[in-house]
Amino acid sequence: MASSSPRRQELITSLGLPHVVQPSDADETVPADWAPTRIVEALALRKAQAVAQERHVSGEDGIVIGSDTIVVLDGEVLGKPHDEADAERMLTSLQGRSHEVYTGVALVRAADGRQEVSHRVTTVHMTAWTQEQIRRYIATGEPMDKAGSYAIQGIGATLVTGIEGCYFNVVGLPLSLLTDMLKMFDIIIP
Repeated sequence: MASSSPRRQELITSLGLPHVVQPSDADETVPADWAPTRIVEALALRKAQAVAQERHVSGEDGIVIGSDTIVVLDGEVLGKPHDEADAERMLTSLQGRSHEVYTGVALVRAADGRQEVSHRVTTVHMTAWTQEQIRRYIATGEPMDKAGSYAIQGIGATLVTGIEGCYFNVVGLPLSLLTDMLKMFDIIIP
């Protein structure tokens, strides 16, 4: 798993897959004009390729899973906040509105570089909070390493009034998509 995300690690563990966590140091910059699907697929692939290359060089095999998640509101990509003011800006803009969460997933086999890349999109509907509630939420620290500045699996769940699509996509790893992609490598999840 080319990710240090505890949420993604928990999801992989829930599938019963033996795995090793090996965070990627891949460059995550992309051109400003890239579409959301291109962003998440390219970054997921970069992460997986970087770790797969390291494993290949060291003589290790395995399927490396890379993933990247972004929040998109009115065409603007909301990544992880730079600071508390940025988190407040993002959360304020999301209040009482709907947005999309895109997650790219890439699988790369270390032995030969074979790769599969795809993505999922989920629409998330948010409730409105007061600025004081937003500031208290930011003070918990939860938003600071999350795309869009909220965690649907944490306190941020109280912001969400509904979703259309895959819940696990919003968490950061769409499990149904991942299991379909693993089948392409003859890995079958019961």
